[in-house]
Amino acid sequence: MAETVEEIRAAIQKVLAQTQDPALKIDFVSAGMVSSVAVEGERAVIGIELTTPACPSRDAIARSIEAAVGKLPGIAGVDVRFTARVAGRPNHPSNPRLPGVKNIVAVAAGKGGVGKSTVSTNLAAALARTGATVGILDADVYGPSIPQMMGVPERAASVEAGNKIVPAVHHGLRVVSIGFFVERGGAVIWRGPMVHKLLQQFIEDVEWGELDYLIVDLPPGTGDAQLSLSQLLPVTGAVMVTTPQEVSIIDVEKALAMWQRVEVPVLGLVENMSGFVCPSCGHHEEIFQRGGGRRLAARAGIPFLGEIPLQPAVSRAGDEGTPIVVREPQSKIGEIFASVASAIACNLSVRNGPPGLAGGGKRSSKLALIR
Repeated sequence: MAETVEEIRAAIQKVLAQTQDPALKIDFVSAGMVSSVAVEGERAVIGIELTTPACPSRDAIARSIEAAVGKLPGIAGVDVRFTARVAGRPNHPSNPRLPGVKNIVAVAAGKGGVGKSTVSTNLAAALARTGATVGILDADVYGPSIPQMMGVPERAASVEAGNKIVPAVHHGLRVVSIGFFVERGGAVIWRGPMVHKLLQQFIEDVEWGELDYLIVDLPPGTGDAQLSLSQLLPVTGAVMVTTPQEVSIIDVEKALAMWQRVEVPVLGLVENMSGFVCPSCGHHEEIFQRGGGRRLAARAGIPFLGEIPLQPAVSRAGDEGTPIVVREPQSKIGEIFASVASAIACNLSVRNGPPGLAGGGKRSSKLALIR
């Protein structure tokens, strides 16, 4: 006797509960990713809600579902339809700031001059290109370079009635920086308590609205801004930026120890300026010692997110106010930034996901304060 539509739907649900996401290593039902199951004639139409629009595994997910469900009797074809909803960090009861921001990602470096702000702006742009809503908080109080790198805003930052700051909008990104409020070339000469107060104002007095990701561009090192941020915000995770040479690696190791001390997970490490690529012939020349970032990531037990080569087009794009991901998204360097952004987004999805995911549902038992 032919099976009813409800029986076929139940059979599909059972198969999905036994089929794992290739990246998350958990079945689609337990991961809460099955949004709908329908049967149209002899075709199964399955809705899958991804935990981030930056998911790089769409094709692999579709293939695994098509292979598993396609074996069922009465099914002649499988149509997988994707939607996405970014998984948010668990709100910490002792720190409810920015409840509308799902993920707060600190981009940090052990020393200056490694291209941290370049990485911050391009990661933010890469995430926004997937359809996510993204903001940038420029916390580099003494050297705010984000305004230069983001160019002329579509909408300038402003102060509303009630002294609420409305972020500027650059390339679709919501941006706040101390650079918007000081004269070009003016020096910010502040002690630690003033830095803390400014960051607090940028967090509490800014109308950030609903964001999938807030990228925080930190100053280099392990100073006041880093400690204030860990106290003021429930940071979802940190991304470390280094160059290949040993002098940079040593400082990153110190920064890693700091993040561990304040109980902020490190999502991974990016090696910037990883060799020079000739724009004319494509020849790759090692300027610094090769592979320092990859070796450090392996030694520290954190993900190695990728190598970003030194290309004149990247710095030129930043100087001219248009990140390379916005200017040349299909370029090789644009694809590298997109890959790094996807890896970070997937790491966040796992951390914010149900306990069945590797590392999912983890949260700090307390808000670490350094006094």
